[in-house]
Amino acid sequence: MELHPTPYPDLNAVLDTLVQRVQDTLGSSFVAACLQGSFAVGDFDEHSDVDFTMVVQDALTEAQVRALQEVHAAVYDLDCAWAKHLEGSYFPKDVLKDYQRQGEDLWYLDNGSRALLRSTHCNTVVVRWTVRQYGIALAGPAPLSLVDPIPVQVLRADILATINDWGAEILAEPERFNNRFYQGFIVLSFCRMLRDLIVGDTGSKRAGAEWAKANLDPGWRDLIDRTWATRPVPEVSVRTPADPQDFARTLEFVRYIQKQV
Repeated sequence: MELHPTPYPDLNAVLDTLVQRVQDTLGSSFVAACLQGSFAVGDFDEHSDVDFTMVVQDALTEAQVRALQEVHAAVYDLDCAWAKHLEGSYFPKDVLKDYQRQGEDLWYLDNGSRALLRSTHCNTVVVRWTVRQYGIALAGPAPLSLVDPIPVQVLRADILATINDWGAEILAEPERFNNRFYQGFIVLSFCRMLRDLIVGDTGSKRAGAEWAKANLDPGWRDLIDRTWATRPVPEVSVRTPADPQDFARTLEFVRYIQKQV
């Protein structure tokens, strides 16, 4: 079945290839595939990464992982830029369903990568909330049925923990993040997290940036606006040093957001 989940025909073709190959590889172990992230909440552009969730019956076997590594390498090699910007994880269905199982390792494909690795990256309340409320089905049952209801106070607690824990990590070892990609990513992510914490819902980086410009100290607006220039070609910007003044202000912005919560 040909997929039409986005306005970009070339991306839809990549997603169709990905889902078909994953289904063929996993057979009866495959449960569902959906989009989450910016394409699910409806606020995306040609520079957005493509967040997916794959749902499987049980934890992947070694043989299944080896076969999926070949699938993802082949998809990465497709003649389409979108194929290099897929990001997502394989959730056993019982793990995805229960938000209390957040933090367990999953097989994960990072943006810009051609191989799966073990990571907790997607195993969060925020991802589950987005899948349940906004997920776009690519195959299998409706995303709403894949995740149990999540109390809004649980969502807020998860976001608050990320603001505090990731913020502390950034401030403790700033040089790890001192490149053009992370400088912009940090600003936009902290805008989004504060917006989502206060609103009690998940949104996009664009929604977070616009909310922050309307609700925070106006002195941050120029920094927020400049971060959009860091989004294109992340594989290049991650190797490009950040502007020193913008990076210093980014660290101050992290401290500022932490004070708001």
